[in-house]
Amino acid sequence: MKERFRLTLLTTILVCVAVPLCSEEILMQNASTPAQASAPSWMNNSTAKLQHELMAKYGDQQGVRIERGLHQVAEFWRTDDGDASAFEEFVRTNFGGDQTALDTMFNRFQSLLEQLDGHMHEINREFNQQSDLDLGPVLPFDEVFAGYDPSAHVLDDFFNNKLAFTVLLNFPLTTLDERLNNGPTWSRRQWAETRLAQRFDKRIPADVNLAIAQAGAESGQYIAQYNIWMHHLLDPQGQRLFPPKMRLLSHWNLRDEIKANYSDAQNGLAKQRMIQQVMERIVTQTIPQVAVNNPAVDWNPYTNEVKPAAVKDSDGTASDTHAITNAPEPDTRYATLLKTFNASRKADPYSPTAPTLIDRRFQEDREIPEARVKAMLEQVLSSPLVAQTAKLIQARLGRPLEPFDVWYNGFRPGSNYTEAQLDEMVAKKYPTAEAYQKDIPNLLMKLGFAPDRAQYVASNIIVDPARGSGHAMGSSMRAEKAHLRTRVEKTGMNYKGYNIAINEMGHNVEQTFSLNDIDYTLLQGVPNTAFTEALAFVFQGHDLELLGLPAPDAKSQAEKTLNDFWGAYEIAGVALVDMSAWHWMYGHPQATPKQLNQATVQISKDIWNRYYAPVFHTNDVAVLGIYSHMIDSFLYLPDYPIGHMIAFQIEEQMKKTGSIGPEFERMAKMGRITPDLWMERATGRPVGPEALLEATKQALAASAP
Repeated sequence: MKERFRLTLLTTILVCVAVPLCSEEILMQNASTPAQASAPSWMNNSTAKLQHELMAKYGDQQGVRIERGLHQVAEFWRTDDGDASAFEEFVRTNFGGDQTALDTMFNRFQSLLEQLDGHMHEINREFNQQSDLDLGPVLPFDEVFAGYDPSAHVLDDFFNNKLAFTVLLNFPLTTLDERLNNGPTWSRRQWAETRLAQRFDKRIPADVNLAIAQAGAESGQYIAQYNIWMHHLLDPQGQRLFPPKMRLLSHWNLRDEIKANYSDAQNGLAKQRMIQQVMERIVTQTIPQVAVNNPAVDWNPYTNEVKPAAVKDSDGTASDTHAITNAPEPDTRYATLLKTFNASRKADPYSPTAPTLIDRRFQEDREIPEARVKAMLEQVLSSPLVAQTAKLIQARLGRPLEPFDVWYNGFRPGSNYTEAQLDEMVAKKYPTAEAYQKDIPNLLMKLGFAPDRAQYVASNIIVDPARGSGHAMGSSMRAEKAHLRTRVEKTGMNYKGYNIAINEMGHNVEQTFSLNDIDYTLLQGVPNTAFTEALAFVFQGHDLELLGLPAPDAKSQAEKTLNDFWGAYEIAGVALVDMSAWHWMYGHPQATPKQLNQATVQISKDIWNRYYAPVFHTNDVAVLGIYSHMIDSFLYLPDYPIGHMIAFQIEEQMKKTGSIGPEFERMAKMGRITPDLWMERATGRPVGPEALLEATKQALAASAP
C-alpha cells in the first residue's frame, strides 16, 4: 500500500516529478527555461568581480566553493530579484567564508526547515481529514480543502526573500552521477548538505505547485470512492455469488478478493472470473457509469446489462430507476489521469536537468536511472523461473492457468484459511481502530522489537479509520506523530483491512525511526519510496504470524519465497504499463481521454502478450492496467517491484540475525542516501533481483514433487 504523498516544501517539488523524454520536440520545447530566459545581462561581470573579491578575502582554499556558489546563484537569479548592486550585496553578506559560519547556517536551516515542513504537513493532514477518513459525506468545500496545498507558495517565498539563494551560495548542488560515484566517500554531514541544496534545485512557481496538488487531490478522491457493490453483480445465470453489503474498492479490494477465493472450493473460480471481467470493464471503461459505487442497481458484467436492484443493501440509497442505463463511464478514469499529467507537466520548464516527470521520478526521486529499473523488471519478467513457477501453480490448481492467476495466493502459509475464517479472527481481535492501536506494542514485540522500543514507536503512531483502502502518513517534524489509516467496517476490521494495517504500520515504524532517531533531519526518510514499501512488505509478510497463526517452517519459507517471486512477476508488468503510459502521454500531449484509454488498453495488452501470454496461453488481456495508482499517484508503480526486490534483500539480512526489530531500526536510521549505498551498507549488496531469483530457484527445487 502506498505511502500517502506528503505535500510539504520538499515534496511539492518532488511530487511533480515524472519520467524520461519521448521526443526531440519536447526536449527543444523545454531547452530554454523561464529562469534562463530572464538571466540578467550584467551577471557574468558581477560574478567575475565577486569571485576575485571573495577569494582575496577568504583565501584560495575557498576557491572551489566560491566559484560553485556564484554559479548556482546566478543560474536562478532573475531580473526582478534585483540589479547588479543587489546581487553583489547579497553575495557579500551571505557567503559563509569559514567553518563556524557554515555550521551556524547549516544548523539554523536544518532546524527551521524541519519546523516549516512539519507544520505545513500538519495543515495538509487536517485539511484532508474529511476526504481521507471515514467521517461522513464529503461535501464540495471538503474537496477544495483537500486540494489546497499550504506549502505551495513556500518555494516562491524562499526565492523571493532570498533564503533559497543563501543555500545555493553555500551548499553544493550535485548530479545523480556525482552522488552515485562520490557518495560512498561522503560524511553524513556532506550528505545532509547535499539534501539541503537539492531542496532548491528548481524554481517552480506557486501556481504550478497548487495545480499539481489540486490534480492529486481530485484524482485521489475519484479513486477513494471507486467501489463495486459485489452482491449486486449477476453471473450469466442471474445468480449472486457474493454476500450482501460487500463493497470492494478498485483495485485493492478486488485484487485481494481474487486472492481470498482460492480457498473457496465451491464458488471461488466463478467469483474470480467475474472479478476479472469487472476489472477489464474498468480498464476499458466499458463499465456502466451507474454501476460504480451504487448498490441501487444490479449489473451483469458479462452482458453489461443493468437494472434496478432486486434486493437492497441496508446502507444502499434510493435511485431513479427511470435513469438507469448501461451507458459507460465516459472515460473518467483516463480524463483523471490526463489531469495529473497536465498538472505535472507544468513543472517541466522549471526543471532543465530533468525536464519531464519521468526524468524527475527516476533521476531525482528514485535515484536509479530508468534504463536500469526497466532492465531489472525485465530480468524478472523474462526469467525461466516464471514458467517453472507457473507449472507448479497449475499442478496445484488442477486446471490451466487463467489471467487472474497472476494474483495466485496459494503459496502463502495462511492460504488454507478461508477469508471468512480470517475475517472472523480479525474482527474479534480488532473491533475498532482503537483496539488495533492498543495492540501495536504487542505486534512490534512479536516482530523482535525490545519492549521499550516497541512502546516508544507505538507512542508515535495514531490509528485512523480510512475512507479508502488506507495509507501511512508520516510526520515531518519530531514533535508530531505518524498516522496509520486503514478501513474498519461497522462489524470490525476484516482481514483485508488488517493486512493493509500491518503494511502501513511498517511504513509508520520506518517513518518514526528515520525522523526521530536520525542524526540529521535533512536526511529523514529512506532513499526512495521503494525502500519504505520494502520495509512495509517485511511487516506485511508476517501478518498471519502476528494474528497468532503458526510461524513458517522451512517448507513455508520456501513457499513464501515463491509468493514473493510471483508477486514481483505480477507487479513488474504493471510497472511497465505505468511507465509506458507516461511515455505515451509525453509523446501525445494533446491526447483526449478516449485516445489515452485506447492507448493504455493497448499498452496493457502488449505487455501482457509479451511477458504473460506465453505462461497463461491467453492473449490481449488488459488487467495489468487496473491498478488505481496509475490514476492518482504520478508514476508511483515502479516502486512496488523495486520494493519487492529490496524487501527480499532486507529480510534475508534480517534472517541472518534472527530478529526483525533491531535490524529494521538500524536500516531505517541510515536515512536518505542513494539506494545502492543504503543497500550495500544494509545488506552488503546493491539493489537488484539476483537474491530473489537465486532463492526462487532453490525454493522451486525444494517444492518439486
